[in-house]
Amino acid sequence: QVQFVESGGGLVQPGGSLRLSCAASGFIFSQYSVSWYRQAPGKERELVGVILQAAGTSNLLDSVKGRFTISRDNAKNTAFLQMNNLKPEDTAVYYCNKGYGSKSGYEYSYWGQGTQVTVSS
Repeated sequence: QVQFVESGGGLVQPGGSLRLSCAASGFIFSQYSVSWYRQAPGKERELVGVILQAAGTSNLLDSVKGRFTISRDNAKNTAFLQMNNLKPEDTAVYYCNKGYGSKSGYEYSYWGQGTQVTVSS
């Protein structure tokens, strides 16, 4: 059973930073890419970025490039999303998932609870 536990969200002011964690289990973590998604209330889920099996290799949504960084620690079965210079538009629930997902993640039947990120003054 594939499982994800996302953590690290919270309330921050614009320009602030957060680091999200994704603890994964139920599969051989090091053999798969990890995708980060987010979904704001009333909006569709969107793919934020992906980190491939090789740590340090990632692809990010254009709107977060230069602000967000994805990393992973295969020994701990954990992926991270470092978010800097946060904007109100980044407010959403953030999720992770296994593999290189589609833009909306419709192919996934499994999701963690996500972690809420709220950017507001």
